[in-house]
Amino acid sequence: MNDAELQDFYETLVGELRSRGILCAITSGLACVHYNLAQNTKDCDLLCHHSAFGNLLEVLAQKRIAGAACRYRGHLSPPLDWQWHSGGWTSHFQWGEGPEAVTLDVFGQALRGSTPWESELSGLYADPHIVAEMKRTNRDKDWPYITLLGKRLIELGDPRGWLHLYEPELLRRLARFHGIPEAACVRRPALRLALAEDARLAPALAAERMLWSELDRLRIEIYRRALRPYTVAVIRSKEATDLGLLAQHEHRLGCAREQLHRSPLTQYGLTRHFEEARTATAALVRPELLEWLPDVAPHFKLLCP
Repeated sequence: MNDAELQDFYETLVGELRSRGILCAITSGLACVHYNLAQNTKDCDLLCHHSAFGNLLEVLAQKRIAGAACRYRGHLSPPLDWQWHSGGWTSHFQWGEGPEAVTLDVFGQALRGSTPWESELSGLYADPHIVAEMKRTNRDKDWPYITLLGKRLIELGDPRGWLHLYEPELLRRLARFHGIPEAACVRRPALRLALAEDARLAPALAAERMLWSELDRLRIEIYRRALRPYTVAVIRSKEATDLGLLAQHEHRLGCAREQLHRSPLTQYGLTRHFEEARTATAALVRPELLEWLPDVAPHFKLLCP
C-alpha cells in the first residue's frame, strides 16, 4: 500500500469499528497527518476502550489484507487485555511480513495522558491535546509535532495548547498576541518566563523537554526488563505460526499470566521514577533551571497498580 491507501485502510477500519459500537480513535503519527502537520506515516496507533478489546480482536481476526491474516507482531507483543493495558502495556499487530507488512499498535490508555482520552475525540481521531501528550517521548522526531499541535490548539481557542509549545520564539510571539492564562502557568511554570520576556526561557524549555525524554527513556527500560520473562515464555512455547489470531491471543494470555507483571511502572515506584528522571535531567542542565520543571505526576495518575 502507498501512503494514501494506508491512511484510507486505517480510517475505514476505525469507521467499521465505530459502526460496531467499539470506542476507538487514531492517534500519534497518523493523527498528525490528519491534522496536516505531517505528510505521511507507515503505521497506525489506535486507542481502544478496554470494554471493546474482545470485539476488536474479533474484527482483526476477520480482517485480511491481500490474503494475509492479522497476527500479533513478533514475540514481544503483550496480549490485548485490560489486566495489562491498565498498567501501561500496549499490543502490536501486523498483516503480512517484512517491510511491506501493515502494522497496528493498540493502546488501552494514552501514555502520559492527563485526562481520559475517551472524552477527547475529533472524528475518527484523538484530540490534538491527547496526541501531544502521547508524543512526549525520547525520540527527537516527535517534538516538532508537539509544538505544532500546541499551536493548533491555541488557534482553536483551547488554552491547553500552552502546555505543548517548545519553540521559544513561537511561544513568545503567541504570548504577546493571546496572553497566557494563569491556569496554564500553574501547570507549566516555564510559561512565566515567556510572560516576563526572560532570557532563561529557551534553556528552561530545553530542560523540560529533557525531563520528558528521560521519563520516557527510563520507562522503556523498566518495561523492557519486565518483558523479558514473557518473551522467553512465548519463544519456548513454540507458538505455532498457523494459529489464528484468537488462538494466538489465548496462548499469549497464558504466557502473560505466568510471566508478565501487569504494571511494571507502579511496581518500580512512580515517585522513584520521577526522581530518577529529574536527577538525570539535573546532571545535564544548569541547577537554576530545575525550579521551572513541571509536576509530571498528573500524567501518570491513570496507571493502575
